[in-house]
Amino acid sequence: MNTDQVRVALVQMSCVENPQQNLSKAVARIRFAAASGARIVCLQELFTTLYFCQTEEYEPFGYAEPIPGPSTVVLQELAAELGVVIVASMFEIRARGVHHNTAAVIDADGRYLGKYRKMHIPDDPGFYEKFYFIPGDLGYKVFETRYGTIGVLICWDQWYPEAARLTALRGADIIFYPTAIGWATSETSEAVRASQLQAWKTVQLGHAVANGVYVAAANRAGTEGDLEFWGNSFVSDPFGQVISELEHNDEDILFADCDFTKIGFYRSHWPFMRDRRIDSYGEIERRWIDE
Repeated sequence: MNTDQVRVALVQMSCVENPQQNLSKAVARIRFAAASGARIVCLQELFTTLYFCQTEEYEPFGYAEPIPGPSTVVLQELAAELGVVIVASMFEIRARGVHHNTAAVIDADGRYLGKYRKMHIPDDPGFYEKFYFIPGDLGYKVFETRYGTIGVLICWDQWYPEAARLTALRGADIIFYPTAIGWATSETSEAVRASQLQAWKTVQLGHAVANGVYVAAANRAGTEGDLEFWGNSFVSDPFGQVISELEHNDEDILFADCDFTKIGFYRSHWPFMRDRRIDSYGEIERRWIDE
């Protein structure tokens, strides 16, 4: 098996109120992706539910489940059957009153490899995640899978170069970003919509370039409440070139063929890793530098 070459798939889909229907829909799409040659499949953020964080309500806590737990078991059996790696973001209950936004990583033999808990938690109009989620406490992680070393960050983590850097420094070949981001339905300016989408893509392409890694963002599709998710799931190579992308209103599966030998090529030709001045970055741990 050539582990330098791997086809990845990102599932971009809309969701409904019934978690079991969303799980079944995701399972069907994973099956299709595997039949089309994908070896790593990433689902969108909170794929079993609607994006309930638009409001602060108590009922959505009933959707939370342990990880590993019932949905993970379904995905483990599927991964073993199909021989694929699965990245799945869900609403985790850790203990009574303790919840996280968490991605489970399952290897191609069905083994549960572990979880990443979202570190950066937004609290903005339409994205009231601090009401539901405690910031992650597992740090930035990578997972050694059958088809490569992968890192996982989640949605709001996308905007933080520190998160991408620390994940890359642990050896990630690909950083996956399960995502739920979109426009307010009240935002009708095409110029504003385009600028928001471009900023989202640009910052992640910068992570790919600065770290010499593949970046794969799997976003939601459809309209829920006051949010129109902008889709546009994409995969970038280690030099920030988009190699595959979906449209904003597509419910579809994105496929991208990744060649890990390009990581070494770009890191040697554009040696950002070599030239890092690690002795000079201590102040990055400060909230603001005000003498």
